[in-house]
Amino acid sequence: MPRHAPVNGGVAIVPLPDSLPLTLHYQGQPVWTGHVQSGGPRVAVVGLPLQAEGEQQLTDAEGRVAARWLVTRKTYPEQRLVLKDTRYVTPDEEQLARFAREAELQKQTYRQFSAAPGRAMQQPPWPVFRWPLSGRLSSPFGLQRFFNDVPRAPHLGLDIAGRTGEPVMAPADGRVALTGDFFFNGRTVILDHGQGLFSMLCHFDEIRVQQGDMVTAGTTVGTVGATGRATGPHLHWTVSLNDARIDPRWLLTDK
Repeated sequence: MPRHAPVNGGVAIVPLPDSLPLTLHYQGQPVWTGHVQSGGPRVAVVGLPLQAEGEQQLTDAEGRVAARWLVTRKTYPEQRLVLKDTRYVTPDEEQLARFAREAELQKQTYRQFSAAPGRAMQQPPWPVFRWPLSGRLSSPFGLQRFFNDVPRAPHLGLDIAGRTGEPVMAPADGRVALTGDFFFNGRTVILDHGQGLFSMLCHFDEIRVQQGDMVTAGTTVGTVGATGRATGPHLHWTVSLNDARIDPRWLLTDK
């Protein structure tokens, strides 16, 4: 089950009275609402972006405040990596244009808001998450990254080291929302777990699913590779909740 972690890059679990509407918003995006435990209270599970700090709020469709809570600022460390392929450090104009197109496609995917796979929209259960790959955590979430001493965007996921060709599993039930071979991410699968909750799995050597497929937790969706911007074979796992990238470990029982 998700853990209440009101820090930037974390998760806020906000109790909701039954009188509040089913659809609530955080920073303009609809949020996940339902029950994280069978028979438990109705809650909102809200993803908190790295920029979040101080008082936060949920609003209804008319913009009225439905709930408030505080976010404590967390500091993440730095990571410095050396890449031999300099096009991933200083892309040319054509590569930057490709990246912009691909980034917009991924953002459009993250902003979809669908019912939980195979469930009624009214009171969906929280999907149970598992590690998609068993291996050494080579890069945690939130690192301020430097490639060849050039600062780049923070690391918005987890990197898990693996062997080329090793199976990667769906971390939870979902629908394959997008597949592709992208400039930075390499061969990629994005899974829609319902209500604005997504997993992006990157750098595959081989993709084993197609867009539109329904998968269950533990289904093989691809194999470990080093496609895109990668220093070696590994899996990159990003979780997006209400269009905020969060540390996937807050969704796992075993951090």
